[in-house]
Amino acid sequence: MTFKFDKLYRLGAWGAAACMVAICALIAFQVTFRLIDALLVLVGLSRLGLSITGVSELASYLLVGATFLGLAYTFVHHAHIRVTLLIARLPSAVRVWFEVFCLIIALAISLMLSYGLIELARESLAYNDVSSGFLSIPLWIPQTVLATSVGLLCLALIEALLMALRIAARDPSSFREATAADDSEAR
Repeated sequence: MTFKFDKLYRLGAWGAAACMVAICALIAFQVTFRLIDALLVLVGLSRLGLSITGVSELASYLLVGATFLGLAYTFVHHAHIRVTLLIARLPSAVRVWFEVFCLIIALAISLMLSYGLIELARESLAYNDVSSGFLSIPLWIPQTVLATSVGLLCLALIEALLMALRIAARDPSSFREATAADDSEAR
């Protein structure tokens, strides 16, 4: 299957990767600062007291970004865990309709989640909600990342659903479930 918005999904994956790199950098800096302080104390000098305020808070928001921004990319590249033990035994003509049914359910859940996240971000923006940590980060920022991420997943699900419906309507017996191995062979 070829997804028309693959570049958009890749952008989300790059955002997830950037969040992971930022987490690693923050933790590395914090550990380095603590090591420097420990070495200074070891040689009899006083601590510098360097630290990054709110590292755990920043890392937790970045982790949410890393997790959710990659949802659409992992879906279109067949990297989500799927239990195909039962449906692999079904004939192609039946399997395609089962796939359509599952995609409709996944899309409905994702749309409800997306709607709820958009409303949550709007409410946080209206009431100027901020996090309760050291940094007082406006909550609409991470909530907007969540809503955007789930919105990308909804777009990917819509694309997959339309492709599955096209196959189901034209030639259901030709349906074959795409796998991650198919992706790697295409490159």
